[in-house]
Amino acid sequence: MGRRRLHWALVDFARDALRVALSVVKRSDDAAGFTVLPKRWLVERTFAWLMRSRRLARDYEGRTDTSEAVIRWSMSMVMSRRLARRPR
Repeated sequence: MGRRRLHWALVDFARDALRVALSVVKRSDDAAGFTVLPKRWLVERTFAWLMRSRRLARDYEGRTDTSEAVIRWSMSMVMSRRLARRPR
């Protein structure tokens, strides 16, 4: 299966099974070097926040449901810290 078909298979799966709308952001052909893609920084920033949890730096969990629970716990800690901050 080609890479392009894999992208669309993931989009179809997310729409049908998870009821989530995904959009594939393509890089333009004339772009040379580094270019900022729309909304990509949101995803990368979220992954950076999650990687601050030591337990997520490696996949120590043997089961996927345990791993998912650790990811959810870590993200809830990140969100609660951000909500509890004092306003500037």
